[in-house]
Amino acid sequence: MFEANALASIQRSVVRCRRCPELRSYAARVARERKRAHRECEYWGKPVPSFYDPRARVMIVGLAPGAHGSNRTGRPFTGDASGAFLYPALHRAGFASQPEAIDRHDGLKLHDCIITAAARCAPPKNKPTPQELRNCFPYLLEEFDALPRLRVAVALGSIAFAALSKLLRERGFAFDPGRFAHGAELAAENGRRSIVVIASYHPSRQNTNTGKLTVPMFDAIFSRANAILARDEGAGREPAARGRGSAHPSSRRGRPSSSEKR
Repeated sequence: MFEANALASIQRSVVRCRRCPELRSYAARVARERKRAHRECEYWGKPVPSFYDPRARVMIVGLAPGAHGSNRTGRPFTGDASGAFLYPALHRAGFASQPEAIDRHDGLKLHDCIITAAARCAPPKNKPTPQELRNCFPYLLEEFDALPRLRVAVALGSIAFAALSKLLRERGFAFDPGRFAHGAELAAENGRRSIVVIASYHPSRQNTNTGKLTVPMFDAIFSRANAILARDEGAGREPAARGRGSAHPSSRRGRPSSSEKR
């Protein structure tokens, strides 16, 4: 119950956040103007909260909401090509109740994982500035602190990998810093607690359409996450029950490049 309450409080703060006025204005403008294909949709147009099972042992970190994906639907990786690649993989691995992610009222639930991002507002050209990433970083820290069962973090792109490395340093974990590469792992320890970070290319259309990220490559990432969780269960660590419901709030300057960095 503590985890659920803490995470819900964090997401309310995210939605209210105004640390980046330019991003808030951009997200709202996109929501007003809308893409022709979504002209009849009511856009979310605000910072996008995380999507989670409050007992998650796996944290999936992306870059930022897409202007006409998450910024439209109000849920991470929902309503765009990246989500159409991610959620089927999570479903195959047992982390999602269904492969389709249409909108935040579609009945999709997560099991044993949380999906969050390095930046919570849709940035122009999918490229948040370093300052915008710094402004969002405290939310990632708070989510980490609210998930004491967390064992695995999946970084979708090099910016997410850098954010997770920074998070672990901030929380006093010891680890050998590694370079971002698909399938690379970083093992971090702080006393009796250990976290494994698994790096993956981001499931952006640029990466999936060019074959840089394939379905087998992506499935291998979540198979590895499951293997780590299974190893922990075999060692007697507390498992999280699959099938628990997920939670998600609902409501009626130079920028780094994206593609593999998302």
